[in-house]
Amino acid sequence: MVELWNLLKQGNKSALLASIINAVISIAKGVAFTLTGNVAMFAETLHSIGDAANQFFVFIGSALSKKAPTPRFPNGFGRLVNLVLLAAVLVVGIMAYETIVEGYHHILHPQESTGFIISVGVLSFAIILEAFVLFKAMKETLYEVGIEAKGFGIITKSIANVNKAKAATKLVFLEDSVATGGGLLALAAIIISHYTPYHQVEGIASIIIGVLMFIVVGKTFLDNAAGVLGEADLTLRNVIGDIAFNDPGVRDVQEIAVLKEGDEYHVELIVEVDPSITVAEADDIKDRLEDRILRENGVTDVIVEFDEDDNLPKWEESKTTK
Repeated sequence: MVELWNLLKQGNKSALLASIINAVISIAKGVAFTLTGNVAMFAETLHSIGDAANQFFVFIGSALSKKAPTPRFPNGFGRLVNLVLLAAVLVVGIMAYETIVEGYHHILHPQESTGFIISVGVLSFAIILEAFVLFKAMKETLYEVGIEAKGFGIITKSIANVNKAKAATKLVFLEDSVATGGGLLALAAIIISHYTPYHQVEGIASIIIGVLMFIVVGKTFLDNAAGVLGEADLTLRNVIGDIAFNDPGVRDVQEIAVLKEGDEYHVELIVEVDPSITVAEADDIKDRLEDRILRENGVTDVIVEFDEDDNLPKWEESKTTK
C-alpha cells in the first residue's frame, strides 16, 4: 500500500486535475440535460463523462508506469501508460459514437429545448473550468519540454510543442482543447436554437462535437500504438549522437538507438575509440558520456559500448540518411 501511494504521488497531475474537474462538469451538464432535454447538452454531458473517466485512467497509468523494474520486467513499466491510454480511448470512442447518433436523430426529429438560462449558465461555467484545465495543460507542456513563456506566448509555444510533451499531458491537452471548443460550439447552438426556428442546429453541433472526439481518439490511438511497439526518437538520437561524436575521446559513433519507454528514454550506443587507450581511459570516456547524456530531458538509462576506430566515417553519414 505504501508503494502504491508513492507511485500515485508521481502520477500526472494535469490528468488528475482534469479528471476531477470534468467529473464536476459532467454532473452539472447531466442535471441541465435532465431539466432541459437539450441534445447539445446531452452531447456535452457524454463528452465530459468520457473525459473524466479517460483522464482518471491516464493518471493511474502514468503513476503505475513509474514502478521500478523487477526481475520479471527488467525494462520497467514505462510502456504501461501507453497501454492504459489505448484502453482509455475506447471510452471516448463509445461516447463519440453516441453523441453523433443522438445528434443525427435530433436533425431528423428536431424539438425545441427548454431551460435556456440553465443551459447557458451551465455551459458558461463548464467552458471556464475547461479553459482553466487547458491552460494548466499548456503550462505543463512547456515545463516538460523545457521552454519558458509568459502571457500569450504560453498558448502559442505550447501548441507548437505539444507533440513533444509526455503522452498523458498530450492527451489532456487534446481532450480539453476539444472540450473547450465543443462547449463554445454547444453554447452557440443553444443560442441560435432559442432565438430562431432552426432547432436542427443543436443536432449539427452534437455531430461536430462527436467528430472532434473521434479525431482525438484517432490521434491518441496512433501515438500510443507506436509507444507500445517501442518507438525510436530520431530527433533525440541526433542530439545524443552529436554529444558523443564531439567528445574528445571518441573517434566516431558506430551505432546509436534511442528508445522511448512511456515517458522515459533508454539510450544504447557504440562508439569508436583509439585502440591503444587504456581501460582506465575508456572508463573515463564512458563515465563522461553517461553523465552528459543523462542530463538530457527524459533520459533515464544509458549503455555505452566500445569498438576500435576503423577510420571509416559513420555518424555524419547516418545523420543524413535517417
